[in-house]
Amino acid sequence: MVDIMTAEARSAFMSKVKTKNTKPELKVRKILHAAGLRYRLHRSDLPGSPDIVLPRFRICIFVHGCFWHGHDGCSKAKLPSTRVDFWAEKIKKNRDRDVQSIKNLIKQDWDVEIIWECETKSKKTLLAVLEKRILEKTVSSKEIKKLEPINIIS
Repeated sequence: MVDIMTAEARSAFMSKVKTKNTKPELKVRKILHAAGLRYRLHRSDLPGSPDIVLPRFRICIFVHGCFWHGHDGCSKAKLPSTRVDFWAEKIKKNRDRDVQSIKNLIKQDWDVEIIWECETKSKKTLLAVLEKRILEKTVSSKEIKKLEPINIIS
């Protein structure tokens, strides 16, 4: 399939892709806030500038886009049919950088969690993921039960 956009138009379009405050990230933040957790955003003093940092619990959370970070086994991580070599290399570099950032954070005694974009699509799935990976480390089970019935993601 041939790209219908010019190189300049494609570049302008791709430059609009957000790296901060994405919809999946906002959904995760909304649940954490509803659980009473306070956090810091995009701390540039930490390796990889984690999307969400819970300093009190020494937890760093990365909310990764399935395509951009090459989520294994996810349908959203399929490479485009054009410029395959370019995209494969780009995603490989992203993944290598992610691994290095995580190793550096662990060396600094941080607990690192990755939430994938596809895990944020369903309210139920996202709450289950956060409960299993993050909330059980930070919030009592009584407080977690309070979160379930409310509509926490619009």
